[in-house]
Amino acid sequence: RPSVRFYSTAGSNTKIPKNVIEHLNTAQEQQTSGVIYDKKPFKMELEEGKRYSWCLCGRSKGQPLCDGTHKLVQYKITQRPIRFQVEKSGTYWLCNCKQTKNRPFCDGTHKCEEVQKTAGK
Repeated sequence: RPSVRFYSTAGSNTKIPKNVIEHLNTAQEQQTSGVIYDKKPFKMELEEGKRYSWCLCGRSKGQPLCDGTHKLVQYKITQRPIRFQVEKSGTYWLCNCKQTKNRPFCDGTHKCEEVQKTAGK
């Protein structure tokens, strides 16, 4: 089985970043993931202490962050955004396939065949 590359702020370091406010909300525990928005992660500069809302439903026009699209009743979306903060300011890779097990951070899941064979970007 090929090794999975994890994305982090530390280049070749394989440590996955942590959401320092994960314990403050239950969105992390949602059983379903949203639609696949993109087959590769989104590189983003994030600030320590700032709160972000990562889009889990995959339908936000402001990817990878939430723009409130999940609230539109006509879509019948059950996923809620993941609110998060980072430990320190820097460059992070956020999941854009919406299938990561380490929401909102990329864990390499986008490389799996199931994600890669879907239509989309």
